Amino acid sequence: MSINASGILVEAAELRIVELPLLTPFVISTCTMTAKTFPLLSLKGEDLEGIAEGVMDPAPDYLEETIVGATTFLKQQLLPSILGKTFSSPYELQDYLTPWRGNHMAKAMLEMAFWDLWSKSLNIPLKSALGGVREKVDVGVSLGIAPIDKTLARVESALDEGYKRIKLKIARGHDVEIVNAVRQAYPHIHLTVDANTDYSLSDIAVLRSLDEFQLDYIEQPLGFDDYHDHAHLQSLLNTPICLDESIRSANDTRKALQIRAARVINIKVGRVGGYASARAIHDVSAAFDVPVWCGGMLESGIGRAHNIHLATLSNFSKPGDTSSASRYFTRDIINEPLEAIDGCMSVPLHGPGIGVTLDTEYLDTVSSNVEHISPT
Repeated sequence: MSINASGILVEAAELRIVELPLLTPFVISTCTMTAKTFPLLSLKGEDLEGIAEGVMDPAPDYLEETIVGATTFLKQQLLPSILGKTFSSPYELQDYLTPWRGNHMAKAMLEMAFWDLWSKSLNIPLKSALGGVREKVDVGVSLGIAPIDKTLARVESALDEGYKRIKLKIARGHDVEIVNAVRQAYPHIHLTVDANTDYSLSDIAVLRSLDEFQLDYIEQPLGFDDYHDHAHLQSLLNTPICLDESIRSANDTRKALQIRAARVINIKVGRVGGYASARAIHDVSAAFDVPVWCGGMLESGIGRAHNIHLATLSNFSKPGDTSSASRYFTRDIINEPLEAIDGCMSVPLHGPGIGVTLDTEYLDTVSSNVEHISPT
């Protein structure tokens, strides 16, 4: 990577598919995951490398993007447009990203990798480049759908480890009873639920019954593309609604908050197109006096490191989903362990940028379809 007064010349890229087995299956309303499969992108040159992972799934069960579609778009459109060019900051990438509709997750991979690269070129942590204000961030856990006894055991274990918020995945037919069991056992904990879009307005009675459990918020109960019904539902609930899948941009955030469709926003940098969009969503939410928190997508250490740096921004005032990697993987693809202590995750600062390094020997054993891409 050549660095000069005018910026950074992006010389090459590497794109691969990584599959990390999960310690236990992770069950939500839309699917069951036994492994985390994701694309990993490196922007390369000389002695610097910017790295990011994608949060799209093999199938479009979270949002519409898929690994095959995103990697094809990267290889055929995004990477050819920026390789061999010089950029003085990550914001200069926007002219190469905004002409394309949608594809937020693919765009995020490229933009996040460049933010890492740019921070390394300046020899500063990513949090400093983003304007972060914390050295550590509060974190909670997200617990997949399971029987009540197993869920209670998982909650107890998470609380013993010091996590500051418990999130239960719920679905139709797996909601009030399990939330009641957890609240009865732990009357004072910060408790939330995440429906991953499984409900509709025909389920208003069930959703209103969740009010009695003093939840911090109900996350994405209705359709991923529906602000109007969320606004109607929020008017009927005492519990705040948190939007996740519905939020892709600052404009989405503004529209949702103007009609009072939510009182909390979940920001996933990989979902919203990268850091420029994430920071704008953060700022719009702050203008509405609405708190945000950093969601997770079972990322490896690369994605977790990116999330931790993002969550140092000032309006990330609720615990995020970036819990210890050892909760999910026997072995991570980075050399430095990302482990929470007393419900806090320290910002990784083992070097500039995202502050972690790849365990290349292990990475090669869990990778496939490794492609090296140069300017045409």
